[in-house]
This record gives sequence, C-alpha cells and structure tokens, in this order.
Amino acid sequence: MTFLTRSNPFEDLRRVEARLFEPFFRFPFFAEEARGTAWNPPVDVVEEQEKLILKMEIPGIDEKDLRITFEDGLLSVSGERQFERKEDRNYHRIERAYGSFTRSFSLPRTVDGAQIVANYRNGVLEIEVPKREEAKPKQIAINVNAGGKQINE
Repeated sequence: MTFLTRSNPFEDLRRVEARLFEPFFRFPFFAEEARGTAWNPPVDVVEEQEKLILKMEIPGIDEKDLRITFEDGLLSVSGERQFERKEDRNYHRIERAYGSFTRSFSLPRTVDGAQIVANYRNGVLEIEVPKREEAKPKQIAINVNAGGKQINE
C-alpha cells in the first residue's frame, strides 16, 4: 500500500525561518517570563538511617514567603518569588523563574511528623524528617545452638 504525503512549501519555509531567526528574537521585551508563571525548584531527597532529608534550591525568596505543611503523610512546600520590575532599566533577558510554586512529597508512615525541622540558609531550604523509633534499624543478636546447648566461642 502506498501513502501520499502532501507537502506545503509555505509551512516548510515557516519552519526554516523560525529555526534561523528564533535565537535573535528571544528577548522578552514585555517580560512575559516574569509574569508569575508556575515553576518547580529542584529538590534532592536523601534517606539516612534515622531521617529523611529534603534539600530545595530556592534562592531569592524570603523565609516569610515560604510555607511548609505536613498532613496525612503529605509534606508540601509552597512559596513565591516576586519579580521587582524597575522602570529605569531595559530588560534584555529574563531567564530566572518567578511566581509561585508548590512541591508535594508523599512520605512513608514511618516518619514522625511532629518532629520535622526546617532550616533556610544561602538559598537552600533543608527539611529534616525524623523516622519513628520503631522504624529505625535495630541490631539483632544471633544465638548459636547445637542440639539445644548454646555454644560459646
């Protein structure tokens, strides 16, 4: 079976023009990127024997603009980075993300939500979520028996 594909030369030309000229016309003269779009800051989640650690990069945000909640096993971090436009400046490129964000993480039932601690330094939010005592690993002693008698080595 043969398929015919129609080609539109004007559409092909438009794609070529877009590819050639797009890098030169990316300046956000109207600061569209700064109008409060949603963004997701990067997060590292690390598990240690006694706790979970979440590290989130959120430079340029005041701690008063951050909100951390824990409910029904769901840890949520939300905040907003404001764009402060100054009229006496010409903005040629705005690549940093602005606006509000929300990140949520389902945590296991083994964590102790009442003991969560958050620290914010140098643009990094670090949240420590301790595990409950019964969830922490325990060393178990091994008894060696031979015919009901314990062997002491």
